[in-house]
Amino acid sequence: MTERVGGGDVTVATLTKPGVEPHDLELSPRQVAEVESAALTVYIKGVQPAVDQAVQQNAADRGFDAASVVQTIPATGVDEHGHGEEEHGHGEEAGGEHADEAGHEAEGEGHEEAVSYDPHIWLDPSRLATVATKLGERLAAADPAHAQGYRQRAAATATELGTLDAELKKGLSSCSGHAIVTSHTAFGYLANRYGLEQVGISGIDPDSEPSPARLAEVAKVAKQEKVTTIFTEALVSPKVAEVLAQEVGAKTAVLDPIESKPASGDYLSAMRQNLTELRTALGCS
Repeated sequence: MTERVGGGDVTVATLTKPGVEPHDLELSPRQVAEVESAALTVYIKGVQPAVDQAVQQNAADRGFDAASVVQTIPATGVDEHGHGEEEHGHGEEAGGEHADEAGHEAEGEGHEEAVSYDPHIWLDPSRLATVATKLGERLAAADPAHAQGYRQRAAATATELGTLDAELKKGLSSCSGHAIVTSHTAFGYLANRYGLEQVGISGIDPDSEPSPARLAEVAKVAKQEKVTTIFTEALVSPKVAEVLAQEVGAKTAVLDPIESKPASGDYLSAMRQNLTELRTALGCS
């Protein structure tokens, strides 16, 4: 997104290499120095503690925390039965359509407490469109000479994301099922936006081991909801999901949380592939 909005007026360096599980990222001294010298660090607090720390210690006034400009949902994303919980807002109204200027801005403010929200905001294109617009304004403020270009590219990016949002909304509007069983609870925003129920095997951290009681609960819900597909991820071991699928008589498929750059294509194509997988799994007409 920063490359799209910044265009030729910025040079973007990525701290997380493609194919790396972002939650486990550790920064080298050189990368910490890059954060310290950068005009702006664009990140989402709560995804990568190493980045959070580097920004707080070295660039508190030059960090843009995308989670601070949208409405967030609780860290669990769903309750124990997979039903969406009430949103906890601290920046935008639900869906990200309207900015709340009194919300926490990414100026080293807000989120000082332990992060209690789900950081996977990019899985709702409508929220991401709000981030694009806000990022354009932040870049314009940092580099007034190119402000018009930043704002124009931000608007174009937001329009693309609006189109994607409409596709997802239409594609998931008429489905025989609504429960999605996922490797970890990364899909709370997608479920929240499009009327689905997320049932996560593991929590926000994909490396956390689910308890036997949690596995039994997920299996029970999967059978009750007649779930046909257990979703795995590219960067997380599928073993637990495969065992669960065998137990409940379901198949497995990949649902990409897009926590790393896709092996091919981009965010838009990855989300459209997710839509295809969801429509198949949920029996959408």
